[in-house]
Amino acid sequence: MTKGDLLALVRKTAEAAAEQAGCELVDVEFLKEGAHWYLRVYIDKEGGVSLEDCEAINGPINVMLDEKDPIEQAYFLEVSSPGLERPLRTARDYEKAIGQLVEISFFRPIDGTRHLEGILQSYDGNVVTIADGTGQTVPLAVGDIAKINRKFIF
Repeated sequence: MTKGDLLALVRKTAEAAAEQAGCELVDVEFLKEGAHWYLRVYIDKEGGVSLEDCEAINGPINVMLDEKDPIEQAYFLEVSSPGLERPLRTARDYEKAIGQLVEISFFRPIDGTRHLEGILQSYDGNVVTIADGTGQTVPLAVGDIAKINRKFIF
Protein backbone atom coordinates (compact mmCIF):
# COMPACT_ATOMS: atom_id res chain seq x y z
CA MET A 1 0.00 0.00 0.00
CA THR A 2 1.36 3.42 -0.90
CA LYS A 3 1.71 6.16 1.69
CA GLY A 4 -1.04 8.11 -0.09
CA ASP A 5 -3.40 5.14 0.03
CA LEU A 6 -2.64 4.61 3.72
CA LEU A 7 -3.32 8.26 4.55
CA ALA A 8 -6.61 8.16 2.59
CA LEU A 9 -7.68 4.99 4.42
CA VAL A 10 -6.86 6.42 7.84
CA ARG A 11 -8.41 9.79 6.94
CA LYS A 12 -11.72 8.11 5.98
CA THR A 13 -11.93 6.22 9.28
CA ALA A 14 -10.73 9.20 11.33
CA GLU A 15 -13.22 11.60 9.71
CA ALA A 16 -16.14 9.32 10.58
CA ALA A 17 -14.90 8.81 14.15
CA ALA A 18 -14.19 12.53 14.62
CA GLU A 19 -17.64 13.51 13.36
CA GLN A 20 -19.28 11.02 15.73
CA ALA A 21 -17.22 12.44 18.63
CA GLY A 22 -18.16 16.02 17.76
CA CYS A 23 -14.66 16.84 16.55
CA GLU A 24 -13.07 17.96 13.31
CA LEU A 25 -10.28 16.02 11.61
CA VAL A 26 -7.43 18.46 10.98
CA ASP A 27 -4.71 16.28 9.47
CA VAL A 28 -3.21 12.80 9.17
CA GLU A 29 0.49 12.14 8.69
CA PHE A 30 2.74 9.09 8.55
CA LEU A 31 6.40 9.83 9.01
CA LYS A 32 9.67 8.52 10.31
CA GLU A 33 11.39 10.38 13.13
CA GLY A 34 14.73 8.91 14.10
CA ALA A 35 14.37 5.15 14.24
CA HIS A 36 10.56 5.13 14.68
CA TRP A 37 7.51 5.54 12.45
CA TYR A 38 4.52 7.59 13.62
CA LEU A 39 0.95 7.64 12.35
CA ARG A 40 -0.44 10.91 13.68
CA VAL A 41 -4.04 12.01 13.58
CA TYR A 42 -4.80 15.61 14.56
CA ILE A 43 -8.27 16.62 15.72
CA ASP A 44 -9.85 19.81 16.98
CA LYS A 45 -13.11 21.07 18.41
CA GLU A 46 -14.53 24.24 19.85
CA GLY A 47 -13.30 24.59 23.42
CA GLY A 48 -10.35 22.24 22.90
CA VAL A 49 -9.66 18.54 22.64
CA SER A 50 -9.87 16.25 25.68
CA LEU A 51 -8.21 12.92 26.37
CA GLU A 52 -11.66 11.31 25.96
CA ASP A 53 -11.95 12.82 22.45
CA CYS A 54 -8.58 11.34 21.49
CA GLU A 55 -9.57 7.93 22.88
CA ALA A 56 -12.91 8.01 21.02
CA ILE A 57 -11.11 8.50 17.72
CA ASN A 58 -8.15 6.23 18.48
CA GLY A 59 -10.43 3.21 19.02
CA PRO A 60 -12.04 3.00 15.55
CA ILE A 61 -8.70 3.72 13.86
CA ASN A 62 -7.02 0.91 15.82
CA VAL A 63 -9.82 -1.53 14.91
CA MET A 64 -9.53 -0.67 11.20
CA LEU A 65 -5.72 -0.92 11.27
CA ASP A 66 -5.91 -4.31 13.02
CA GLU A 67 -8.43 -5.61 10.47
CA LYS A 68 -6.73 -4.33 7.31
CA ASP A 69 -3.11 -4.43 8.56
CA PRO A 70 -1.92 -1.91 5.92
CA ILE A 71 1.39 -0.97 7.57
CA GLU A 72 4.33 -3.34 7.29
CA GLN A 73 6.72 -1.75 9.78
CA ALA A 74 6.26 -1.10 13.47
CA TYR A 75 4.74 2.31 14.25
CA PHE A 76 3.13 4.40 16.97
CA LEU A 77 -0.42 5.71 16.55
CA GLU A 78 -0.99 9.13 18.09
CA VAL A 79 -4.26 11.06 18.18
CA SER A 80 -3.99 14.61 19.50
CA SER A 81 -4.77 18.26 19.08
CA PRO A 82 -2.57 20.08 16.56
CA GLY A 83 -1.77 22.60 19.30
CA LEU A 84 -2.19 26.33 19.56
CA GLU A 85 0.61 27.12 17.13
CA ARG A 86 -0.59 24.65 14.54
CA PRO A 87 0.43 24.84 10.90
CA LEU A 88 -2.12 26.17 8.43
CA ARG A 89 -2.67 23.62 5.67
CA THR A 90 -6.23 23.75 4.43
CA ALA A 91 -8.44 26.61 3.28
CA ARG A 92 -10.50 26.06 6.44
CA ASP A 93 -7.34 26.46 8.58
CA TYR A 94 -6.63 29.78 6.89
CA GLU A 95 -10.23 30.98 7.26
CA LYS A 96 -10.23 30.19 10.98
CA ALA A 97 -6.91 32.03 11.45
CA ILE A 98 -7.94 35.31 9.78
CA GLY A 99 -7.34 38.13 12.25
CA GLN A 100 -4.76 36.13 14.19
CA LEU A 101 -1.00 36.40 14.44
CA VAL A 102 0.91 34.05 12.12
CA GLU A 103 4.58 33.23 11.60
CA ILE A 104 5.72 32.48 8.05
CA SER A 105 8.90 30.81 6.77
CA PHE A 106 9.84 31.05 3.10
CA PHE A 107 11.61 28.59 0.83
CA ARG A 108 14.05 31.34 -0.19
CA PRO A 109 14.59 34.88 1.10
CA ILE A 110 11.96 37.43 0.11
CA ASP A 111 13.01 41.06 0.48
CA GLY A 112 16.07 39.83 2.38
CA THR A 113 14.26 37.70 4.96
CA ARG A 114 13.23 34.05 5.30
CA HIS A 115 10.73 34.72 8.12
CA LEU A 116 7.86 37.13 8.65
CA GLU A 117 5.22 37.67 11.33
CA GLY A 118 1.94 39.49 11.03
CA ILE A 119 -1.81 39.40 11.34
CA LEU A 120 -3.44 37.20 8.70
CA GLN A 121 -5.75 39.42 6.66
CA SER A 122 -6.87 37.16 3.84
CA TYR A 123 -6.26 33.96 1.89
CA ASP A 124 -7.60 33.16 -1.58
CA GLY A 125 -5.79 29.90 -2.36
CA ASN A 126 -2.95 31.64 -4.21
CA VAL A 127 -2.10 34.66 -2.07
CA VAL A 128 -1.83 35.15 1.68
CA THR A 129 -2.08 38.75 2.86
CA ILE A 130 -0.78 39.78 6.26
CA ALA A 131 -0.49 43.08 8.11
CA ASP A 132 3.10 43.37 9.29
CA GLY A 133 4.34 45.09 12.46
CA THR A 134 4.05 48.51 10.81
CA GLY A 135 0.43 47.91 9.80
CA GLN A 136 1.22 47.65 6.10
CA THR A 137 -0.44 44.83 4.18
CA VAL A 138 1.94 42.40 2.55
CA PRO A 139 0.69 39.99 -0.16
CA LEU A 140 2.64 36.71 -0.33
CA ALA A 141 2.39 33.97 -2.95
CA VAL A 142 1.40 30.67 -1.37
CA GLY A 143 4.07 28.93 -3.50
CA ASP A 144 6.80 30.93 -1.72
CA ILE A 145 5.66 29.82 1.75
CA ALA A 146 7.45 26.81 3.22
CA LYS A 147 5.52 26.91 6.48
CA ILE A 148 2.87 29.09 8.09
CA ASN A 149 1.75 28.66 11.69
CA ARG A 150 -0.56 30.44 14.05
CA LYS A 151 1.51 32.14 16.71
CA PHE A 152 0.53 32.92 20.27
CA ILE A 153 2.30 35.27 22.61
CA PHE A 154 1.97 34.10 26.20
